[in-house]
Amino acid sequence: MIVHRTLSRRHEVQVVETNRRGHATRFAQDAAHRGVDLVVSFGGDGTLNEVATGVAGTDTALGVLPGGSTNVFARTIGLPNDPAAAAELLLAGLDDPDSNIRPIGLGRVNGRFFCFHTGVGFDAAVVRTVEQRAHLKRWAGHPLFIWAALRTWLSLYDRRQPHFRLSADGAIGGHGTDPTPADRSRFVPDGFFTVVLNTNPYTFLGNRPLDLGPAAGLDRPLVAVTFRTMSARTILGTLAGALRGGGVKPGPQVSVIDEIHELVIENDVSFPYQVDGDYLGETTLLDFRHVPEAVRLLFPG
Repeated sequence: MIVHRTLSRRHEVQVVETNRRGHATRFAQDAAHRGVDLVVSFGGDGTLNEVATGVAGTDTALGVLPGGSTNVFARTIGLPNDPAAAAELLLAGLDDPDSNIRPIGLGRVNGRFFCFHTGVGFDAAVVRTVEQRAHLKRWAGHPLFIWAALRTWLSLYDRRQPHFRLSADGAIGGHGTDPTPADRSRFVPDGFFTVVLNTNPYTFLGNRPLDLGPAAGLDRPLVAVTFRTMSARTILGTLAGALRGGGVKPGPQVSVIDEIHELVIENDVSFPYQVDGDYLGETTLLDFRHVPEAVRLLFPG
């Protein structure tokens, strides 16, 4: 393997392969327990999520190599989509670990860490539709997501009734109470779907970043972008603007809440959610926290 040979030039490297969900977390936890200096995730964003969860809160650093269909996090920190080229940059980063291994913040939802975002509602329902045809994801990534979004919007998601309410940093209005005027900017009573960002962009369409929340960053609190309508005109117009850069502009039908340390999303009826691109099912309550300096990340040299 080219990546193995590259990283082995000046370092001792052990390769471990995963074969089911949760494997990477257990391997990463074991490596951290043994005092391994660095665990490199070579795979998609879901594998990265598991490795980050395994090493979070330990002295073992996290490295990233792109091996999936989109590789959002790897590209966000400046790595190319080619794993061989990315391995060279990681090796260069390891030449000066004091400068290139730095702590970053992660999001955490219901006890699970996430590296770049959690999607709630419609976003998660689209991921659920994609995962039903996961074997096509690597070969038809963007067309598959577009098809899944259209199918979900047309027939698989209720576009008439809101799916949850959202309350940030203790804003009154959670658990069915009414917010005060000062809290209204941090309370959304009628969300159809939300993206909670730990980094920006939300994803990439080809080489173009989908820029939802520029205020999100690895050393900053979370950002929540919430659509309060399923109007195709509003959604497509907002996303088109995000592709042009500068982030989502808040308005009557789209809420943007920055600098979030704690966030609650809840409803009496369950709603779907996904974490870093992995669909995790439905729930009636999501409890978010921003965790500063949760993991030590190796940046490219």
